[in-house]
Amino acid sequence: MERIPSTESAIEWLVEGDPAIRWQTLRDLKGASARTVEAERRRVAGEGWGARLLGLQDGDGRWGRGLYTPKWTSTTYTMLLLRGLGLAPEHPQALRACRALLDGGAWADGGVNFWPRLRKRSETCVTGMVLSIASWFRFDDPRVDRLAAYLIGEQMPDGGWNCQAKPGDGGATHGSFHTTISVLEALLDYECFRPSQSAPAREAQSRGREFLLVHRLFRSHRTGAIVKAEMTRFSYPPRWHYDVLRALDYFREAHAPADPRLEDALDLVARRRGADGRWALQNEHTGKTFFRLEKVGEPSRWNTLRALRVLRAFPAQCASHRESAAIAASRASG
Repeated sequence: MERIPSTESAIEWLVEGDPAIRWQTLRDLKGASARTVEAERRRVAGEGWGARLLGLQDGDGRWGRGLYTPKWTSTTYTMLLLRGLGLAPEHPQALRACRALLDGGAWADGGVNFWPRLRKRSETCVTGMVLSIASWFRFDDPRVDRLAAYLIGEQMPDGGWNCQAKPGDGGATHGSFHTTISVLEALLDYECFRPSQSAPAREAQSRGREFLLVHRLFRSHRTGAIVKAEMTRFSYPPRWHYDVLRALDYFREAHAPADPRLEDALDLVARRRGADGRWALQNEHTGKTFFRLEKVGEPSRWNTLRALRVLRAFPAQCASHRESAAIAASRASG
């Protein structure tokens, strides 16, 4: 039988990367002890990408001299990246930034509004980002709980969320993939931060996951057609954008039950594997950055890490088909 590209060689390549990649590889793919994982994770603040970002913080606790803009060097997007890198909760520089975000954006309706002269209500997607940040870094402030309550109250009848749902924002009646994944990730982080009061967040996530499952993560629920081709191209950091790999990684992290409606998305991930057993960076989102993590078209440690752990998390679903897809992808790129 023809073998698919070596997973072990891909994992060893991941371990050679930045501490942010290494600690997650040790935890999710190598089964390392909690002590070993935590020791590696502590290096995020002192080496590599994490140290570089921390060294660029402004004196007032912000980044890029802004809370949400410029994209992607502002406080919001830098903190989202530090959250993805796995900077330890309660890091003092992160807590300063959390305070800056809430002091500058917490709004009377319970959400986040960074543009009070332009808007009279909070922005759902941005509120999700700030809740994710504050929850991950364990910023203990009652405004965090109000963010969660605001988002739960903004859930739409179809189970999704849309930042353009209010009449003054466009009056959308269908959930947005982009807004929904932002809110789902935020509510999961909040659930971990406040487990004793997270039942409404868990229920909202269940409905939100159903919204994505009805669409098989990237297809029209009416026609079955791909909603947008961009959803099938994997990027990191995703910024505010939705894609299939980002969604699957959320399902994995949430310990969501296996569901046959994930199969199309899992097959798509498997088919994108290269002959070397790695996944390339397929897309990046235009904007100002402090520095690039990876280059489009080249093997991506971020995509390889996430793809491997997602496929490992759902091994029984359409397994033979995914193996065939991986072999076919290997032949096509070889």
